[in-house]
Amino acid sequence: MAAAMGLPMVDLAPFFTSDREDDGARAARASAIEAAVEACRTYGFFRVVNHGVPHELVSRLLELSSAFFALPDEEKAKVAAETGRATPIPAGYYRLPSHSPDNAEYLLMYQAHLGHNLYPAEPHEFRETLDECHEKMAKLGILVQEILAEGMGLPPGFFRKYTADSDSSFHFLAAVHYFPATEEDGSVGLNKHEDGKALTFVLQDTVGGLEVLKDGEWVPIEPIDGTIIINIGDLIQVLTNKKLKSATHRVVRKPGMHRHSMIYVVNVDADKWIEPLPEFTDKVGEPPRYRGFRHGEYVELRKRNKFDPPATPEKFYNINYYAI
Repeated sequence: MAAAMGLPMVDLAPFFTSDREDDGARAARASAIEAAVEACRTYGFFRVVNHGVPHELVSRLLELSSAFFALPDEEKAKVAAETGRATPIPAGYYRLPSHSPDNAEYLLMYQAHLGHNLYPAEPHEFRETLDECHEKMAKLGILVQEILAEGMGLPPGFFRKYTADSDSSFHFLAAVHYFPATEEDGSVGLNKHEDGKALTFVLQDTVGGLEVLKDGEWVPIEPIDGTIIINIGDLIQVLTNKKLKSATHRVVRKPGMHRHSMIYVVNVDADKWIEPLPEFTDKVGEPPRYRGFRHGEYVELRKRNKFDPPATPEKFYNINYYAI
């Protein structure tokens, strides 16, 4: 496992050479699995290269995203997110409120076949590119789940029991625009937090600003062309009884620079019961670190952080709400 600009790097090329089943290919896959799991134990974050998502697609999507957010507010408002829909977070465009500690706007899309999405008419080809990226990221999400399951000694397809692409799993792709930092509102783009889902994948432009907390220090995650950043979310941390780490991270804005990124989130069905698995508690003689909960309940708590944020970040809901 190589370290690259603050994060371990995992090469996924061995998983895209299915025609090879010799000892060398098996050893290469085993090495990548070991590297990914070790990164998730220590950082909660890692980079992947040779991941199967075309570089040209990522570049085109970031360009189109930048063009969309540069449109006048009245144009973006034509696809404004509508509350009251049967989704955890409304699909469409949303600008975070002024009293939020974060400073960004985003466009969120679910799986196309669910019919929840609000697609902008401009820029041209944005809709097709969003859907294509969603499809590619979904395949990568399945691969990473299999890598983590094997690395943790779980059966093939284990995490898919929680994240299967059903009508209520709501995996989403979001284009995010962070405004330049100013003296008036400071440099916070996205306040320090842990992700409340299963897995998050980050595609970022060349501006940078993503940082992960490691051993009490903020480590900048500088952009590296052709790589995707992956981090563990709270739900996998709970299932593995904190063997895999949902790391604290943030986005810091820079003066005079607009930051654009894409995130893909692997979600869990709202009705799934989440608790530490016996493989990491009873079977190894360790007490559970969390009490069980229904995922939909946690979603509602986390939504308050985003849409009705508390007065101070210390009062935000996180997974420690269920800690024992």
